[in-house]
Amino acid sequence: MEFNWTLGLVSFITLFSIILIGRKKRATVAKRQPPAPPGWPVFGNLFNLGAMPHRTVAGLATDYGPIVRLKLGSVNTVAILSAKAATELFKNHDLTFVERTITETSKSHDYDKSSLALAPYGMYWRVLRKICTVEMLVAKRINESTAVRRQCVDNMLDWIEIEANSVSIGNGVHVAKFVFLASFNLLGNLMLSRNLANPDSKLGSEFFTLMLGLMEWGGHPNISDLYPWLKRFDLQGLRRKMDRGMGRAIEIASGWVKERVEKRSKEAGQRDDDERRKDFLDVLLDYEGTGKDEPEKMSERDITIFILEIFLAGSETTSSTIEWALTELLRSPDKMVRAKDELEKVLGPNQKLDESSTDNLPYLQAIIKETLRLHAPIPFLIPRKALHDTDFMGYHIPKDTQLFVNAWAIGRDPECWENPNSFEPERFLGSKIDFKGQHFGLIPFGAGRRMCVGVPLAQRVLHLVLGSLLREFDWELESHMKAEKLDMRDKMGIVVRKLEPLKAIPKKVTKC
Repeated sequence: MEFNWTLGLVSFITLFSIILIGRKKRATVAKRQPPAPPGWPVFGNLFNLGAMPHRTVAGLATDYGPIVRLKLGSVNTVAILSAKAATELFKNHDLTFVERTITETSKSHDYDKSSLALAPYGMYWRVLRKICTVEMLVAKRINESTAVRRQCVDNMLDWIEIEANSVSIGNGVHVAKFVFLASFNLLGNLMLSRNLANPDSKLGSEFFTLMLGLMEWGGHPNISDLYPWLKRFDLQGLRRKMDRGMGRAIEIASGWVKERVEKRSKEAGQRDDDERRKDFLDVLLDYEGTGKDEPEKMSERDITIFILEIFLAGSETTSSTIEWALTELLRSPDKMVRAKDELEKVLGPNQKLDESSTDNLPYLQAIIKETLRLHAPIPFLIPRKALHDTDFMGYHIPKDTQLFVNAWAIGRDPECWENPNSFEPERFLGSKIDFKGQHFGLIPFGAGRRMCVGVPLAQRVLHLVLGSLLREFDWELESHMKAEKLDMRDKMGIVVRKLEPLKAIPKKVTKC
């Protein structure tokens, strides 16, 4: 998130802001607001953010404490930087900050109104969340799709082996690329019962490309979000790109929904629904409202947007987390050996890893937790907004203030974690701390009412993917790379990824 705009653009904003703001002043009652670093007129603290704002904002805690006020353009913002402040937020003020900050690109084709993550806190949100937590992402439904996940992971392992055999000796493979493809296919099968990252599927390949574009444009800093009066000009062209890409993605996904509706209509009465595995699309189509204020059925449009959201939310977060985990293990060979030894001890020499085995792999579980602590996929989570003026830990927070919960900073809070910047999975052995929203020092998926509903599925997938990569391959760095020289810088988007993608050499493990 680097705000390096041209001098002309900066001058335009300054002039436009001064004209609009004028010399108008409003009398306000002096109230104690959170401490804030000095900022520039019009721009506020934008120039303080740099290329990695989650890191620079986290650093402000040293001088300003765990709650910091920022002015980002014209947007009043407060950042939560400690586990103690996060505990107060989610335990006592969750409802006050339950609404989302909506970006300009997320308004494309009214995506925000139908999205579970962004929809206003109300009946539609409750219905969609209930469908997810009661119908889709429950143990029974997830268990029914175990074979699907295993097949997608097996395909990924085959792709990696083929790629490794095709590159020059000493060169590695782009690990995250293959994990992303596998995640995309996994979600395609759960949602639609079809592979989408498939070169033989022209429509699937187009949809895949469109999703990549939506992730890129949605994660790009947008000046229209910082100065709303500029949105009509769309100075960076992000809204135009998003409208084109979103429109086509909706068209494709809507076609799949219509196709399923027609198929179900033809098959009506021919066989019992219990005779076949329902995918997530079936669950959405089967929904029938029971409450007086609930919709009778999910609309085709809402179902279509939900399909897009599944891919936008699930694919990149998985690949990023696995990439960071493998990077950390390559920097700590002793921990890599310990993880592989645990797999060997639990599974024996020939057995493949399956999801039921992960309960017996505490060190693998600890690696995932430690990776999520150090590398929260969405470091600021999804920004919230104050519904009304409120008093928070002795500070006055005005209505409509944007709230950043810096999960990256909280995961490295020295008051919560010993040696907070070190990769030490051992800290979780024998510990009951998890990432399911009850331990506020570890909230990579958020907490409270608007916590990510996909955690039960993510937990299965992350352990299966990382465990399989460690089980099937011995991993080495490229011949020219040393562990201590690995680039650990990151870059912002919808998800924080490594600035320099990890390339590592997989050597197939020989089974007895």
